[in-house]
Amino acid sequence: MTVLIASDLDRTLIYSAAALALSMPDAQAPRLLCVETYQHKPLSYLTETAAILLDELARTATFVPTTTRTREQYGRIRLPGPVPEFAICANGGELLVRGESDRDWRAGVERRLAHECATLDEVRAHLVRTADPAWLLKERTAEDLFAYLVVDRPLLPDEWVKELAVWAEERGWSVSLQGRKVYAVPKPLTKSAAVAEVARRTGAREVLAAGDSLLDADLLLVADRGWRPGHGELAEAGWTAPHVTALETKGVAAGEEILRAFGAVAAGPGFRP
Repeated sequence: MTVLIASDLDRTLIYSAAALALSMPDAQAPRLLCVETYQHKPLSYLTETAAILLDELARTATFVPTTTRTREQYGRIRLPGPVPEFAICANGGELLVRGESDRDWRAGVERRLAHECATLDEVRAHLVRTADPAWLLKERTAEDLFAYLVVDRPLLPDEWVKELAVWAEERGWSVSLQGRKVYAVPKPLTKSAAVAEVARRTGAREVLAAGDSLLDADLLLVADRGWRPGHGELAEAGWTAPHVTALETKGVAAGEEILRAFGAVAAGPGFRP
């Protein structure tokens, strides 16, 4: 039976220094492997044990990185193990096949967005108009598909985020707050749709998934089994589903636990960390 494993990356499998949540004494902290650098500085990590688990897993099942990152941002990551044949970027807007964008998939995404929700220009203009320079650090669009803000999180008013979510809902968009970023994403732009396409192409009979944010909820719901860490938007909202395991573990240790769970299901008792 072909098993497809679709996992979010940031704060699910890989972690910035600020998100590691190393609560143990320093002498007991796990050894870490850096898997991403940005502007000549280390940025994202997983534990060395997680690296071994992921390498083994990628040789056993169809592993599909499934991220909201742009193709450029995803390209900075060097995960252990074989290079995945498929990867999903831009929250499902880009399907990479052996590193190349699938043009037919992208064209289909653009058609759906044109018919089902407000334009990126309208949403972006609203974000810029309503954001306060006191807490707005950067304003960006991703792959001409969605928009996001980088904010000074302690100064960001909760009420502004709630009002934005209501405004976006009426226009077919959703809002997600992840760390220092506020995402505005069209509702038809989903990780689950892209994962379903990969499952069709590979003939997968079982889909396993993991994620920590509201943008991962649709992915977890369509999977046969799913896992979410003890941190992130989903954990804060108490979100779960009958087939989704809500872990208590937080930080980089949660990534390791998720990979152990993937391996136990995908490879059975013979899976070796």
